[in-house]
Amino acid sequence: MSFSTLVHWFTDPAHWSGEDGIPTRLVEHIQISAEAVAIGAVIALPIGILLGHYGRLGVLAMNVSNVGRAVPSFAILVIAFQIFGLGQTPIILALVALAIPPMVTNSYVAMREVDVDVKDAARGMGYRDLARLIQVELPLAVPLVMAGIRTSAVQVVATATLAALIGGGGLGRYIIDGLDQQDYVKLAAGAILVAALALVTEAVLAGVERLLVPRGIRLLRAPMASRATVFKAA
Repeated sequence: MSFSTLVHWFTDPAHWSGEDGIPTRLVEHIQISAEAVAIGAVIALPIGILLGHYGRLGVLAMNVSNVGRAVPSFAILVIAFQIFGLGQTPIILALVALAIPPMVTNSYVAMREVDVDVKDAARGMGYRDLARLIQVELPLAVPLVMAGIRTSAVQVVATATLAALIGGGGLGRYIIDGLDQQDYVKLAAGAILVAALALVTEAVLAGVERLLVPRGIRLLRAPMASRATVFKAA
């Protein structure tokens, strides 16, 4: 396999149309990944944020999260497949289980790292508990919370290739079918597409993080990042 054969594969019009075309497989992959990350966020973020805010059951949450990271996604996929059979359900369950731990961990740590003096100042200004959480603590915690979401999303995009093992769609079809057919150009093309989608996902979520982080916090973090760069260079 050479670079020219890869270029020829990508420029072949047959690979850009039909049920097995790149646009179709890309949409399938994004749909599977987006559903899993969204469901994972709905479950994980409230747990991590509330536990971090109240400072209770944190050790339990972290231990459960670490256990979740230790269980291979492929094992969850096989178990879910045995229970639910073919279809989206086992795929989504496996990916949701993969997405939850980083979001729980990061959101919990993010809330615990909000400066106690800031919390006390907000309390002294008359902020009630819920208002303090939403208006003071969450804006400060956004960078770490988003880091957890970005980690989960990239992992899910990469692991969603497993969907092809149980008849699912997505870019993983190129990888699995390429292996079955010993078509290593197709396999390499699928790997490149998945890697590219993971990079785009990271970039898009980094942009979302920038929009969500208050301008004052961004300005505060900029000189800190500059000092860290100078320190590393030294």
